[in-house]
Formats: sequence, C-alpha cells, structure tokens
Amino acid sequence: MGMGKRVCGGVLLSTAFLQLSVCYGAVYLVGDKTGWTTIGNYDYQGWAATKNFQVGDVITFVYHQQFHNVMQVTHPEYRSCNVTKPIAAYATGNDSITINNYGHHYFLCGVPGHCQSGQKVDINVHVASDVAPSPSGLVNVSNPSTPVPTLSPSNAPRLSSGHFVTLLGALAMPLLATVLL
Repeated sequence: MGMGKRVCGGVLLSTAFLQLSVCYGAVYLVGDKTGWTTIGNYDYQGWAATKNFQVGDVITFVYHQQFHNVMQVTHPEYRSCNVTKPIAAYATGNDSITINNYGHHYFLCGVPGHCQSGQKVDINVHVASDVAPSPSGLVNVSNPSTPVPTLSPSNAPRLSSGHFVTLLGALAMPLLATVLL
C-alpha cells in the first residue's frame, strides 16, 4: 500500500510541475513604454520582430480606452484593416491576452484610420524547434573582416518563468523519484 501512495505522490508532483510550466510565460507590454497608440507612428511590427513569443506568454495592450481599442482579426482582415468580423474585441485600456497556440495572431485598433496609420501588430509564435538564427546573424568565414555578431539585451535569448519552472521540474524529478521510491 505504501508503494502505491509513493507512486501516486510522484504522479501528482509531476503533474503539478507540468501545469506550472504551461501556466507561466513571459509578459510583453505591446509597444513597451509607448503602449498602444497612434502618437509618434510607433513601429509595432519592428517591436514584435525583436521578441521571441512562446505559447503561454501574455501580451498586454495598454491604451486610453476613449481613443483606442484592440481587435483580434484574421490575416485578410489584418492586411485590409477590416474590423467588421473580429475574432475578439477588447476595450478596457489594459487588456492582457494569453497566447494559447502557435502561429500568427493579428491585432489592430478598430478606431477608423488607426490601423491604416500603423496601429496593428502581428504576434508570431514559433514552435520552439522552428526558431533558427537568421542568415544575417551568421559569420562569413571566407571573409575574416566580417564582424562577429553580439547579442544585445533586446535580442538575446531569454529564459521565461515557464522555461525556468520546466527546467526546475526536470531537475527535481529524479530526486523526487529517489525519495519517494
């Protein structure tokens, strides 16, 4: 009977670690300190290109709710700035959206003229194994004068809290198995 309790306890702990690793991702403020606005012609696509979005991450849109909103739309609607049939609509001024699947997630402001002015963003979530260094990041060995690229804090790989918990769980499992069995 004691063996069954140990196995059950091990299964419960394993499940808890797996759930934690799925629940906690990085949190991104869309537009960083600029937020979600048309002021200053902010480059939201440039902002998104510097991020490595993962499933479980949260994107937060902060804006003045009297002047802006957030619409999640399909790719054709995104390209044409069409908001007649959004997938989802947000208007609180502080909207946090958890990314639950891989692929492109299209968001734009539904206020007339704002999307056309650039207030839209494509959040592209890659499958972890699909992310590869861009060709521009490779060093040309035939030309020794080619500088070696360095990572700045904005484009350096990150370890999100979800990855940390997964790593912690992977390291703790052999120890738990030894103690419980």
